[in-house]
Amino acid sequence: MQATLRQGRSTASVGILLMCVGVAMLCVNDAIAKTLTAGYSPAQVLFIRNIIALPFAILVVLRFGGRKALKSYRPAAHLLRGLIWLCAALLFFTSLKYLALAEATALIFVAPVFITALSALVLKEVVGWRRWSAVLLGFAGVLIVVQPGGSTFQMASLLPVATALFYAILMISARWVDPRESVWTLMLYLVGAGAVLAAFLMPFVWVPVLVQDLWLFVGIAFFGTAGMTMMTQAFRFAPASVVAPFDYTALIWATLLGWIFWGEVPALATYLGAAVIIASGTYIVWRERVAAQASD
Repeated sequence: MQATLRQGRSTASVGILLMCVGVAMLCVNDAIAKTLTAGYSPAQVLFIRNIIALPFAILVVLRFGGRKALKSYRPAAHLLRGLIWLCAALLFFTSLKYLALAEATALIFVAPVFITALSALVLKEVVGWRRWSAVLLGFAGVLIVVQPGGSTFQMASLLPVATALFYAILMISARWVDPRESVWTLMLYLVGAGAVLAAFLMPFVWVPVLVQDLWLFVGIAFFGTAGMTMMTQAFRFAPASVVAPFDYTALIWATLLGWIFWGEVPALATYLGAAVIIASGTYIVWRERVAAQASD
């Protein structure tokens, strides 16, 4: 019994570590994106990133999912999910041109709130008053950060919120994928579909890539792919209720990177709102775990 408990703690620790490292890598990915969008359109940054990342993604999928993970039973579903993901990524990368990295990161934390609301409104899942209260609390946190009507309000603050909405739709759209397909298949086709769809925008936004920027494009492809891989693996080692809250460590990294590279010092309202949003998201994850245990 004690050996089983120790093993459970060990695997949970591995899951938490993978989640934290994966989150840090995605923050580096976002910081590189913020740098690149100063000279390139978000669509071009996404296109080049996905083209470079695709071979890495294939290798990761073969390593963890095997050759069967390369096959899709519903390619059209993946194409639609790729479009949703592209919209989310374009909105977020655009927001990085105008907002501090920590502010954009704090606002995207509202995604679990949208997922819960859409699950009730679209999928007709039962969501009790406690989780609805958490949803309202999450939106209150967004208002604290955005401060609509205030002197510091800017429309760009709505872009990460829209990103979170598209991300929530993307998570729910996983229901459209054939249940025989693994999470690795979903990741591979998301990268591939994103590259294909972004290619249609290139005639309108393409500018020559400077040689000195090539390493940044390689870096964003590496950190983005590695970060998502580690976060995906984290959920294999520990329950979502254990590792998901560590996604919020992104605010620490975003604040640190924003301060080091751009001298960004977010306003107090950003941290207050982020705290409210994080509390809301953490409670939603915990309530979902309780509901799942009750159904078992």
